[in-house]
Amino acid sequence: MSERVKHGYDEWVKGVPAAITEDVLWKVEAYRLSLFISDICWLDVTKLMHDKRTLDLSDQLYRATDSIGANIAEGYSRSTGKDRARFYEYALGSARESRDWYYKARHILGEEVAMHRINYVTQIIRLLVTMIPQQRSDGTIRESGPDYAISLDSLLYHIPLP
Repeated sequence: MSERVKHGYDEWVKGVPAAITEDVLWKVEAYRLSLFISDICWLDVTKLMHDKRTLDLSDQLYRATDSIGANIAEGYSRSTGKDRARFYEYALGSARESRDWYYKARHILGEEVAMHRINYVTQIIRLLVTMIPQQRSDGTIRESGPDYAISLDSLLYHIPLP
């Protein structure tokens, strides 16, 4: 896994099982990106676990990061837009929680790694903020859409490792 992650998103995709990539859910960009950050996070928490001060942080970070994709998958499978929006909101909360934990982990992971992860998760947040109102009949979200100006391509192909 670490070799595929180290070489970027395209190389990582080659290792994702067909059972996942052939599912209609794979078309959802936020889902694909959330799976990739889960694998990246595995490497990050492995480093964080070596420092007793960040043992609990590593557990929380991994749970939050994994919850992003899990909630997108569950929401996508719901029959009503209202239900889909609710699970996408859970994913949004998990993404923001992940971003928070990555900020706190910067002391061990290093500034470059932490900022990469923060910016990457921010891209997932941007997508979710767009997806949620699309699922509601009134097209609303409880916040205004933020402007995230970081290029996703730079985050997919330059992955600093801890």
